[in-house]
Amino acid sequence: MIRAFDAFSLPLLRWFDPEDAHRLAVQGLKLLPPARPRPDDQKLAVRAFGLNFPNPVGMAAGFDKNAEVSDALLRLGFGFVEVGTVTPKPQAGNPRPRIFRLERDEAIINRLGFNNDGAEAVLRRLAGRAHQGGIVGVNVGANKDSPDRTADYVKLIETFAPVASYFTVNVSSPNTPGLRNLQQAEALDDLLARVIDARERVRQNAGDSPVLLKIAPDLSLNELDDVVQIARSRRVDGMIVTNTTLSRPPTLREQTRARESGGLSGRPLFRLSTRMVAETYVRAEGAFPLVGVGGIDSGGAALTKIRAGASLIQLYSALIYKGLGLVEDIKNDLASTLLRTGRDQLSEIVGADAAAITAEDWPAS
Repeated sequence: MIRAFDAFSLPLLRWFDPEDAHRLAVQGLKLLPPARPRPDDQKLAVRAFGLNFPNPVGMAAGFDKNAEVSDALLRLGFGFVEVGTVTPKPQAGNPRPRIFRLERDEAIINRLGFNNDGAEAVLRRLAGRAHQGGIVGVNVGANKDSPDRTADYVKLIETFAPVASYFTVNVSSPNTPGLRNLQQAEALDDLLARVIDARERVRQNAGDSPVLLKIAPDLSLNELDDVVQIARSRRVDGMIVTNTTLSRPPTLREQTRARESGGLSGRPLFRLSTRMVAETYVRAEGAFPLVGVGGIDSGGAALTKIRAGASLIQLYSALIYKGLGLVEDIKNDLASTLLRTGRDQLSEIVGADAAAITAEDWPAS
């Protein structure tokens, strides 16, 4: 079914504006008949943040912004889905056009700006599917015009704690002016302190809600030192490494399109994001697990990200070029690697190459 969907949809969607194509893809997923996913190889199971993931392949935030197709994605074989970014109030985002395909680079540039239906609508949808089970995280952000952005994050933690499998605190989108300033040490420390306090306040009624921090790939290593130290001291449950990049690698072939402002994702982000995973892994020293994101478009790329230090991975941009069949391809490759090497769990290879990767030359940007 997935292969047939890809064969039909990928060439068709390429004819549409990227944002219109995304909307059509979401609508198409709503029409898929409900079907039980094929059970995953038990070797692919991952325990992280106190949660049991059936496999390590997740749908990154940005696709199911408004929690419309989470269950359809889980049925298609994802081990978890992250919805959002959600803001307290509905938000239109930046003017269109705001998504651009770099076809020859298998990349995307977006400057969406946290467009979403707002917390009330997303909460209603998540509450309606809560009995379905499965791991569905909520990526939270601040409204562009908010007078107190930290208060926005606190409000969202309190609002979604009863229905979120985990939270991702998104302070790394490049498309909301000033948002990345929340990654600076003093601001980040205050933000995480208030977010964790909010989580603890609602724990008795809402249960455990792991909190993850999502960072940009454009941090300097000194900035990363501060971020990881604060994340550890505030006892966050994990980090997502990384968001999109403002850099433009010199190897890009779509040079004209690359001049568009916004965050770059897809294959050209792979080396930089993988380096940041490794750098974060060695700094975290096992204090919490990492989710690796950025340029994963094959089983080999997924394995590299895991060996760099990621316990879980997330996809999005590669699906635009490779289709949903990529999810099964990655899972099959990972399972085959474990079988071939005589290992029982992916955890046995997490971070195996981290030290070596941090010794390499810095990726060109």
